[in-house]
Amino acid sequence: MILGQVFSPESINIDLQSDSKDEVFEELVEKLVEVCPGLDRAKILQALIEREQKMSTGIFPGIAVPHARTNMVDKVYGVIGVSKKGIDYESLDNKPVHLFFMLLSPVDDCEYHLRVITQLSQLLKIPGVSEQILAQKTEAGVYSVICKYEENFV
Repeated sequence: MILGQVFSPESINIDLQSDSKDEVFEELVEKLVEVCPGLDRAKILQALIEREQKMSTGIFPGIAVPHARTNMVDKVYGVIGVSKKGIDYESLDNKPVHLFFMLLSPVDDCEYHLRVITQLSQLLKIPGVSEQILAQKTEAGVYSVICKYEENFV
């Protein structure tokens, strides 16, 4: 189980308050730093912004996967954010984003980074999964939905 290891109930925020892409990055990074206090907030934020400038990570309808590779971490870390109101994310479909799956990966582990992205992509393509995640009232509920569906992956 890859996603069940990258994400945890502690790394999920089901009540994002952000109104813009920049604010959501700050809010997601803040959650990551809560879970991993030794990380440099400013450097992580800069890595995410630099990656986002290359191309929007709002790649699924209503879903964004902001990510960056950096030498600040030695394994993949993930944060999930849920915005009930939706955020203008400059997505490929120009629609508001409600679900955010932020990933921070080490520079020297491209293979595992791609495995995580692939698992996440498979999960998000399952009909109804994003709606089930959005319907959850707790962080543990979001985590359980992810783990339930990931069990079916080979």
